[in-house]
Amino acid sequence: MKAISIHQFGGLEELTYSTQPKPQLNSGDVLIKTSAAGVNPIDWKTCSGGGASGFIDEMPFIPGWEFSGIIADAGDTDFETGQAVFGMIRFPQPAGCYAEYIAAPAAQIAQLPDAVDLITAGGLPTTSLTAWQALFDKGELKSGQKVLILGAAGGVGHLAVQLAKWTGAHVTGTASVHNHEFLATLGCEHTIDYHTQNITDHVSDIDLIIDCIGGETAIEALPCLTIDGVIVTLPSVTKEQVVAAGAAQRRRVETILCEPSAKQLSQIAQLVADEQLLLHTTETFPAEKAAEAFELSQSGHVCGKLILTFNDQS
Repeated sequence: MKAISIHQFGGLEELTYSTQPKPQLNSGDVLIKTSAAGVNPIDWKTCSGGGASGFIDEMPFIPGWEFSGIIADAGDTDFETGQAVFGMIRFPQPAGCYAEYIAAPAAQIAQLPDAVDLITAGGLPTTSLTAWQALFDKGELKSGQKVLILGAAGGVGHLAVQLAKWTGAHVTGTASVHNHEFLATLGCEHTIDYHTQNITDHVSDIDLIIDCIGGETAIEALPCLTIDGVIVTLPSVTKEQVVAAGAAQRRRVETILCEPSAKQLSQIAQLVADEQLLLHTTETFPAEKAAEAFELSQSGHVCGKLILTFNDQS
């Protein structure tokens, strides 16, 4: 099979598109013929020696933790050959999703409704599970509460906006001004231009902050919380900084490590099928152009999601 891989940690020049052995199935695995794989910051961070690189014991390493595709071999599981599925698998252990074939744990994948296309599904699992777990598992969001989403136009952010609105929350988001109209269509009631406006001048009494930015941006937003409010900070590189600032201000800070969940993915897929949740795809790339996708992701200005396609998908 063809796959994107690296033989050592480094920059974009380390990515190669070459022939690799097709993965072998263990008990409980299915073999997926890949249709699409989402591009997430954790992918290029890991390839550069950060991110989840500490979990990589051998090279070559095939990046990627989320995918969509068709079951080519159901192994000893209850799935059937030919079913369309998607998932986020094995994280943070290597999962090898930037490949034409993937060995996926059946317990971590979900069947796709007919109404959800495979390309969209390839970019859905990681961002949607992160948003879901931040809002509901960590943030315990309830209808009627006030939510602030920092970095609301990004991959996780734009899904968090929609899920919070679906729950019945009042949603405020921060984004560049050119993304404000986009966020309004998703359910953002108020938008703040983080380039020109101070968050604390416009927002107060927030029950839950979803922090997709981290660092000083998150710390500056802490006074917006109610006394019982919580901020869920996503970026791992600044989480200790935000936790320390929260403790100093007597504000509750939660960190998160997204976990695979077939049950949550099934709920999310149904919301997409019912047109209650939309994944905004910025651009798709053929798998051999993964370096271009990484470079765009590294710019930090992606609205929505980047997706790699496989097996002549477009």
